Amino acid sequence: MHKAEKQLQTPQQRIVRYFSEDFKRKKVQEIDNNLTSVTQVSSTYQVSRTAVYAWLYKYSLFYKKGLKQVVEAKSDTHRIKQLQEQIKHLEQTVGQKQLKIEFLDKMIELTEQQYKIDIKKKATSLPYTSAGSIKKNERSK
Repeated sequence: MHKAEKQLQTPQQRIVRYFSEDFKRKKVQEIDNNLTSVTQVSSTYQVSRTAVYAWLYKYSLFYKKGLKQVVEAKSDTHRIKQLQEQIKHLEQTVGQKQLKIEFLDKMIELTEQQYKIDIKKKATSLPYTSAGSIKKNERSK
């Protein structure tokens, strides 16, 4: 009641008002549920915004001093979830491709051992056309 009191001054007298705890809790709940705002409560009941924030810090689960609340649009949240799903899919694809590369490298290594030829060296020394044959100028060399 000490912080929540609002003192009104008129030219003739000074009026001290007190708000009950039930009233404060009700207004805090309305603010939490986005039914009203701090500014609306402040102007409607002629109480300072500081006092309304004191009520919020005391009675609200969302407005605690020292806590930061991150507010983002639902579209942002949806976009973040989509991007996370895309990242998950891409990581899975990269993992599969890496396994395939390792498998093919092992197959080349085993083939080289069995046939005693250097497949990697031969594969990189002769350029191939899209049809898979050796270019004519390279064949003559």
